[in-house]
Amino acid sequence: MRVLLFGLLLLGACAATPDDVTTGHPGVAPDSLDSIAESYVRLILDIGELEPGYVDAYYGPAEWQTAARAETETAAELSQRAAGLSGRLADFDRNGPSGMTPAEVQRRKYLAAHVSAASARLRMLSGEKMSFADEAEALFGIRPELRPLESFDPVLAEIDALLPGEGSLSDRVTAFKAHYIIPRDRLQPVMDAAIAECRARTVRHIALPANERFTLSFVGDKPWSGYNYYLGDAASRIEINADFPIYTERAIDLGCHEGYPGHHVYNALLEKTFVRDRGWVEMSVYPLFSPMSFVAEGSANYGIDLAFPGDEGTRFEREVLFPLAGLDPETAGKKAQLGVLMRRLARAEYTIADDWLAGRIERAEAIRRLMKYSLADEARATQRLRFIDAYRSYIINYGLGRDVVQAWVERQGPDRWEGMERLLSSQILPADLL
Repeated sequence: MRVLLFGLLLLGACAATPDDVTTGHPGVAPDSLDSIAESYVRLILDIGELEPGYVDAYYGPAEWQTAARAETETAAELSQRAAGLSGRLADFDRNGPSGMTPAEVQRRKYLAAHVSAASARLRMLSGEKMSFADEAEALFGIRPELRPLESFDPVLAEIDALLPGEGSLSDRVTAFKAHYIIPRDRLQPVMDAAIAECRARTVRHIALPANERFTLSFVGDKPWSGYNYYLGDAASRIEINADFPIYTERAIDLGCHEGYPGHHVYNALLEKTFVRDRGWVEMSVYPLFSPMSFVAEGSANYGIDLAFPGDEGTRFEREVLFPLAGLDPETAGKKAQLGVLMRRLARAEYTIADDWLAGRIERAEAIRRLMKYSLADEARATQRLRFIDAYRSYIINYGLGRDVVQAWVERQGPDRWEGMERLLSSQILPADLL
């Protein structure tokens, strides 16, 4: 266990670790949010050693990560540390300084919510089973509605009318969308153009760090379609999964979601606002299974609509991306209509995932339902189930997250970019968005 000198007891020279310090006890130096934040970061790094992939990004002190890698603790031991952190936050409420600013009050609330999520993840790693909705609420701070699948059937009927013909609806959708697959040898210029436009539209409204940058690469054998690895110092590594066909509208989606004004911008603004300007070290670590992800994924998806409102995305595809990809834009309007309808099916997979993860349906049935309600072919539905296996209730952060973020931003006033920037530079929690 790492030991840091925090304060001397009045009767002796015994030091306490940051994970053990409490306030309100005679002879113990008052706790602080800075000290609690350091203990929180060290806890998250140690959980990351127990569960690979749990730490999505870290750019705090290198020696803390080195220390985490040198020592492995069990989930039970880490749970005790998380409980200690929760206790310290409760003590801070009772005995902390008066007259805190609203930002400091939110900071304490933010830390408490993320410690709670870490505790829930550790319980899962110890074998605790939760329902889909309970798990989502425990990890991400918001409870999804699980609608009956038949409630999505009217949307399928609208799509059936849009794309009439022989064969199953998923087959017809797949055949229609095949006209908009970006050829593999043209992926790089199309993605470069899409990301450049996403960035240009973002920087008109949001001031980014002067040194912000990213690299882009194409990979395979992943359960996801795109990933942003934030490296710190306003830099990201963006990876795109090229195992499956990438459609022209998906180039815009990925450019906004992974880049501008999505994950890259979110992380860069958090780093500048909190880590660089305030020294709030808790924001130097990003635990994947936490309320942070609800805001991150929701804002990244809403960022697509913000950057390309109305028919601007379709127009950019027709004028720029189709020529680069060598594709015919004749039915681009119908493709846009299909995209709007398919978005209304997004939450169907929550119900499917709930049944699958609870063991109420077999794998073949889960894939069949995903094919029907996401209108995917078998290969894509199988890949999506692979994602659900890996990330479970994380899937709520995309559709539900987008809708909640959009509603909150649009309540802030007519300048939606201003509301978006405020969100991306804040410690606002999912519960605060409702």
